[in-house]
Amino acid sequence: MKIPATPKLFDELLKSGMKHNRLEEIIKASAETPPKKYEYLHWDELRHKVPPMGLSHEEWWLATKLRRRAGMRTIPLKDKQGRPFEFSIPDSVAEQLHHIAQGSGAIIGSTEPVTNPQTRDRYLIRSLFEEAITSSQLEGAATTREVAKQMLSSGRKPRDKSEQMILNNYLTMQRIRELRETPLTPEIVIDLQRMLGERALDKPDAAGRLRRPDEPIDVGDRIEGTVFHIPPPALELPDRLEAMCHFANGEIPDYFINPVVRAIILHFWLAYDHPFVDGNGRTARALFYWAMLKNDFWLFEFISISKIILKAPVQYGMAFLHAETDGNDLTYFLIHQVEVIRKAVRELHDYINHKTHEVEESRGLINSLDWLNHRQQAILVHALKHPGQRYTVAEHRACHNVVYATARADLLALSGHNFLEKGKMGKEFIFRAPADLVKRLKNECSKKTG
Repeated sequence: MKIPATPKLFDELLKSGMKHNRLEEIIKASAETPPKKYEYLHWDELRHKVPPMGLSHEEWWLATKLRRRAGMRTIPLKDKQGRPFEFSIPDSVAEQLHHIAQGSGAIIGSTEPVTNPQTRDRYLIRSLFEEAITSSQLEGAATTREVAKQMLSSGRKPRDKSEQMILNNYLTMQRIRELRETPLTPEIVIDLQRMLGERALDKPDAAGRLRRPDEPIDVGDRIEGTVFHIPPPALELPDRLEAMCHFANGEIPDYFINPVVRAIILHFWLAYDHPFVDGNGRTARALFYWAMLKNDFWLFEFISISKIILKAPVQYGMAFLHAETDGNDLTYFLIHQVEVIRKAVRELHDYINHKTHEVEESRGLINSLDWLNHRQQAILVHALKHPGQRYTVAEHRACHNVVYATARADLLALSGHNFLEKGKMGKEFIFRAPADLVKRLKNECSKKTG
């Protein structure tokens, strides 16, 4: 990843336009609506495009900045020179915010799988696994998704720092869910970083504290020796963290900010300040989730943004660089993140549709097993939608008005074919619906056709 070219300062461009009596033409160009593909190009991209007739590249850039300045809003985050960051809501962001708001409710289609108490935990655990694994992989965790999922699902202890990082992420995401009603404080932010970094940092004592003045750090490419970002001095961190928490809680600034935009800015703010020796990226993404859940975007319990970011990490890094190299314009980061969020929502939508289709397909498999009676078919159809459901002989007998021996034979036959898991509670047999019932049905049907 290369540092993008930094454009000339706005005031410098403006003076140049006035000096050469070109300001009238430039202002006229700034009033024209650009094609959507040019809506928010960075100077590093725009300088390679063909400018409008009669304008140089720098004049085109000045016209672009004049048009953007009209919608800019300033936030309390300041750079190392004390200059504020600002943002706007271009049409592309407004459109995505609309889709995100819909996607957190109606657009997901039938949300029954994630609202049904008997199935929602399966989707929640999947999401927590995905975010824990991919957020850690973004920060260098070197393990496969399969091995990491096996560790988390089995409860075994981590074998190395990469696995410890993933476990820490998983536990922290669970903690975020508990904190959704709690105002953010510096102590909470520091504690979250402690959870994320415990036994997983190269410098063990760096977990649970701000970096010190004797710990200068930067963000860069260690192989190429390129420095992308030098965060603010350590002495400023307590005040900056306090201001960030006031912003996160909606106390500042004194105008409305869309809650999704506020959550994205919070993500950027923590990453920009880089208050910790390590774990800043993971902490920043954790705070994003806290902000979304705090503002009742409940569906974000089931969504992983890190999984989307991991597919294109250079674009993620470039969104930070574009914001910092173009006069602290956070709009670049907003554009990137709303697209990430939209893709994450869409991926959950697709996953739920896929699982719903699997259930419908499995109903056909149930009907193809001619040894099943109608009572057993009814149990399996119910079990597909209610993994973990418990069935007893007495309940089955009462539901279908059959004698005890018949009800017992129904359930034992299903457990004998591995469709239900048999156990005991006291002296009574109990039968549970397995989470992988679809797979078991397919295996049984393949034996029949084979």
